[in-house]
Amino acid sequence: MGNRQASTTSLPSPCANSYRHALHRFHPSRLPPLFIRYWLYAVIPPDSGSGDSASPGQPGASFVGDAPVTPWSPFNVYLRHVRRPGFLSQVKETTMQYTGKYLKKTALMLTMMAGLSAGQSQATVAPDTRSLDEIYQSALKEGGTVTVYAGGDVQSQQAGFKQAFENRFPGIKLNVIVDYSKYHDARIDNQLATDTLIPDVVQLQTVQDFPRWKKQGVLLNYKPVGWDKVYPEFRDADGAWIGAYVIAFSNLVNTQLLNEKSWPREANDYLRPDLKGNLILAYPNDDDAVLFWYKQIVDKYGWEFVEKLQEQDPVYVRGTNVPGAQITTGKYSATFTSSGALVPAAGSVTRFVLPKTDPFVSWAQRAAIFKQAKHPESAKLYLSWLLDPQTQTQVSRMWSVRTDVAPPAGYKHIWEYSNTRPQAFADFMSDRGAVERFRAQMSLYVGEAKGDPTPGWLGLHPEVPLAN
Repeated sequence: MGNRQASTTSLPSPCANSYRHALHRFHPSRLPPLFIRYWLYAVIPPDSGSGDSASPGQPGASFVGDAPVTPWSPFNVYLRHVRRPGFLSQVKETTMQYTGKYLKKTALMLTMMAGLSAGQSQATVAPDTRSLDEIYQSALKEGGTVTVYAGGDVQSQQAGFKQAFENRFPGIKLNVIVDYSKYHDARIDNQLATDTLIPDVVQLQTVQDFPRWKKQGVLLNYKPVGWDKVYPEFRDADGAWIGAYVIAFSNLVNTQLLNEKSWPREANDYLRPDLKGNLILAYPNDDDAVLFWYKQIVDKYGWEFVEKLQEQDPVYVRGTNVPGAQITTGKYSATFTSSGALVPAAGSVTRFVLPKTDPFVSWAQRAAIFKQAKHPESAKLYLSWLLDPQTQTQVSRMWSVRTDVAPPAGYKHIWEYSNTRPQAFADFMSDRGAVERFRAQMSLYVGEAKGDPTPGWLGLHPEVPLAN
């Protein structure tokens, strides 16, 4: 026993694992600064040495033979660890690391809170309670013009809106410029990037752009008059964008070429032999709403449907307005790639026909005001006028976005149909990777879109519409 000495660098084997665990658990780099300070000043005596073992006579020391043996415990292991040379400088360094990290986290938290507060002040807006006439008077002070970039096929598609707006609000010009939505959104992105923004209002089919622009902070939060009556799916909760009116693509037929019993309603009706050579279709790889119709049909019937449709020798064109125009002239019998009036005009030879079981495409055309708008009050007037019940029933040809405006006789609210869902189109448009993969596959069947865009080429900064 007299020759036996206790080692200060190892413990008896039963404690070896516990010792390693204690060193790992109580290493200074793993302990908060306040814990380290407590052990330095409250536990370790100021006059204690920096050796590895306790000296005879120190509290807590025991002896085996002539050598002191410190009773094993995690805290004694820790005490031996902190008394080694250089420990104080390590404590200082560790403390500074912790302090720096906590300061950075605090600064980040304060920044986030400030940003959240600013975002809330922009986001928390109440619906406009002014009358249209009150907004009109405010808009007149801005110079008498509101510029809208509107998605569409030809300028004439917005003629009814322009005439109705300018008749209702004399002295304010509705400068609406029509182009494909996929060109307008790229044009707007470029104008924002180069600080050359032209439109006050954007109104497009590319619904996926609006959450992105909202996230970028370029949209003005505004809840037009009647906002609370808009179907919840068709409005942004913060007022960044609003659904202006509902559009649907489905069957359009010539009633002089086809009797009612032979009107194609379901997808497979277009595979009938009597329709071969009599179909005109918009390129699905040129318009995402048409593309979505194909996506739903391929999901239901498979690619075999597209192969059989191609055997019908359809004519493909750019612009969803062209099939309707050609069907009106009697050159073709039918299409499923156009919209149409729910209530046909007197003397019209075309009818818009919904399927009973197969899916059809519908969405709310979204509209928003830019923060950089040069005529913000005029823009607010335009959006509030779009949502006015009179506009929703007398100017728009299809469904209203409002819950308190009844659809035409014989139709239901668009959200009541089981074979269409506007949000499904928005979901489809949001997954751009999936859209592009499906578009590429469709191109293998129908070829690339040929011909000039139907609105014409408008360039980077169109300030006035093209005549078409």
